[in-house]
Amino acid sequence: MTIAAYFFDGRTSRKHSVELSVQRGVAYVRGIDSALMLVQPIRELRVSSKLGGAPRKVTFPDGAFLEIRDDAAFEDLLRSTGHAKMLTERLEQSWHGALIAVVLVLLGLVFGYQVLLPAGAKLIAGMTPISLERRIGKESFRMLDDQLFKASSVPKERQEAILKRFAALLRPHQEGDTPRLHFRSGPVGPNAFALPSGDIVLTDELVKLAADDDAIVGVLAHELGHLDQRHFMRRLIQTSVVGAGMSLLFGDVSTIVASVPAMLLDLHYSRDAEREADDYALAMMKSNGVPAASLVRLLESIKPKDDGPVAYLSTHPATSERIARIRQVM
Repeated sequence: MTIAAYFFDGRTSRKHSVELSVQRGVAYVRGIDSALMLVQPIRELRVSSKLGGAPRKVTFPDGAFLEIRDDAAFEDLLRSTGHAKMLTERLEQSWHGALIAVVLVLLGLVFGYQVLLPAGAKLIAGMTPISLERRIGKESFRMLDDQLFKASSVPKERQEAILKRFAALLRPHQEGDTPRLHFRSGPVGPNAFALPSGDIVLTDELVKLAADDDAIVGVLAHELGHLDQRHFMRRLIQTSVVGAGMSLLFGDVSTIVASVPAMLLDLHYSRDAEREADDYALAMMKSNGVPAASLVRLLESIKPKDDGPVAYLSTHPATSERIARIRQVM
């Protein structure tokens, strides 16, 4: 049995019309003038997988290859020589193999999202210059004021009392810019969050919900923990993935800043980030003589109910796990 094919020497694009035949485990390639061009044991040849309508290829050890012109006849030749199908072809034609491939891809995606992406985001955040981080935060805050927030209705006396308590807090790391606290009203419900510029936003709804200022201090200490660990930048990079990472490295922050308002409405820090911020807050509250019980009471009052979650910090879910963990160190 002879098979029509094109021969390429692997060094030039010139093709030769040839015929392939196999005898006793040896492949023979002859030109159209019947001159013998190549002789090679078939065990040393690589046969490409059958993929759609693409022509099959037979590759020789030196890089030369054949492009098969008659696929049906070539299949018959493979069967007659007992040539084993390549592993990739067997997987492509086996539902077991397809299932395994799907599972492996899914596991790879989960691993990438849960492990590689956070690790990469942390690395990029660590490489981000502080000046660039502040610029992103300031522009983000300005955009949020334009698009989301309204002026606070909390009485000035209450604002000044909270600002005084906040300014008096001793932080583990006093160096760098002093964080700035802003009171705002907006569509994010009882909420508080910190931007990488050091600007912390506290909503009117959260101020009204808190039973006392100690609880608000606990929330603000938690936000300072997010700032200390650069959680916002890490999450922002994860949200924007490659685009954000490249923008951070090369200085274009417009795309990043534009994504901040939407991200704040549906931002979820990881459990590890929440624990880090909680640990920071608890240590800070203890050193400042602020009872952690106040924070626990606030978290319990805004804990998601069966009829749906309360809006407090979709960024910082007030879960039973967090409450129980805080109680352990009280």
